[in-house]
Amino acid sequence: MSLNPVISLLGRKLRLAVVGGGPGSFIGAMHRQAARIDDRYELVAGVLSSNPEKARKAGAELGLPSDRIYGDAIEMMDKESQRTDGADVIAVMTPNDSHFKYVTAALERGFDVICDKPMTNTLEEAEALHKQVQETGLIFCLTHNYTGYPMVRQAKSMVENGEVGTIRLVQVEYVQGGKADEKDPSKDVPWRYDPIKGGPSLVMGDIGTHAHNLLRFITGLEVDEVCSELGTVVPGRKVHDYAGALLRMKNGARGIFWVTQTAAGVENCLRIRVSGTKGSLEWMQEVPQALTFKPLNGPSQNRTPNGPGTLPLAARSCRMVAGHPEGFHEGFANLYSDAAEAIAARRSGKKADPLAMYFPNSFDGLMGVKFVEKVVESARKNGAWVKC
Repeated sequence: MSLNPVISLLGRKLRLAVVGGGPGSFIGAMHRQAARIDDRYELVAGVLSSNPEKARKAGAELGLPSDRIYGDAIEMMDKESQRTDGADVIAVMTPNDSHFKYVTAALERGFDVICDKPMTNTLEEAEALHKQVQETGLIFCLTHNYTGYPMVRQAKSMVENGEVGTIRLVQVEYVQGGKADEKDPSKDVPWRYDPIKGGPSLVMGDIGTHAHNLLRFITGLEVDEVCSELGTVVPGRKVHDYAGALLRMKNGARGIFWVTQTAAGVENCLRIRVSGTKGSLEWMQEVPQALTFKPLNGPSQNRTPNGPGTLPLAARSCRMVAGHPEGFHEGFANLYSDAAEAIAARRSGKKADPLAMYFPNSFDGLMGVKFVEKVVESARKNGAWVKC
């Protein structure tokens, strides 16, 4: 990574305020750690829980000043917007149904925003939020963190450079086993199991949007039509834990998509294969250092971070020397760091490095929510082809 461009542009770090992600939250800790890795943000304020007492305790444990530990997100945004040293950026990591409320409020008050995925639960909200981002000109980053992995960015660059040729086939899967249990929680049900908070499909909102985003990011293609099956594998379960679909891409390529959280023993297997007229690319999240390129008329090649043939977008995303592992934290941090550069450039009236602008934005969020809706629609029509 280069010297800190945020300091160069603004003369200081960006001031970050967080909404959500308090005690017991895996993703909350991930957001805060990602913000610190490249030293481009200073955490200055937060609402760490919807419970004011828990919020105060969690904020104190993070070392936040007592007058900047808030019990309500809108109150925090109002007060921070009035301070001369107030927050520049709001990071939202709350249950899915509140993303729209908090992000729109932040944008209305002039804050740039980093938001956990999915962007919203409904297509209507996603369209309205995307329109608001466009109208305000503020920066919006959606944390589909797998797009920050160096070898995912290498794959995208190789596709853009024509090394794979015209894409004909795509296969993407995201397979987990964490919900393979025969029983769902009956008491203190996690918000993801609540269709109102978690959205119309648990598996699609939780991991399906990641798989869809990864496919779009690497290939640069949009899904044109989908034919899907959506439902439950575990008997008696009320929320979706499986989705499978055939895809027709805008350029005529064919695709296969499947996601589940019920594959007993599987940990976190996000995998993609892209095949074109000149060769194929293969990547798997559980072995993130390896991108396999199989050219049509040559031996298989293994690309690694900072290894021979690393392209600028991937090289920018590497912190370690060749042969050392980088993964989930670093991918997440790449999105935070790229967004920071874009935000600092906007605030200073300058242009950001084009390589900093590859983080998922509100349009990507809109397309993800739309894809979820179309998968649900197709499944309800017994697998009929649905236009996306």
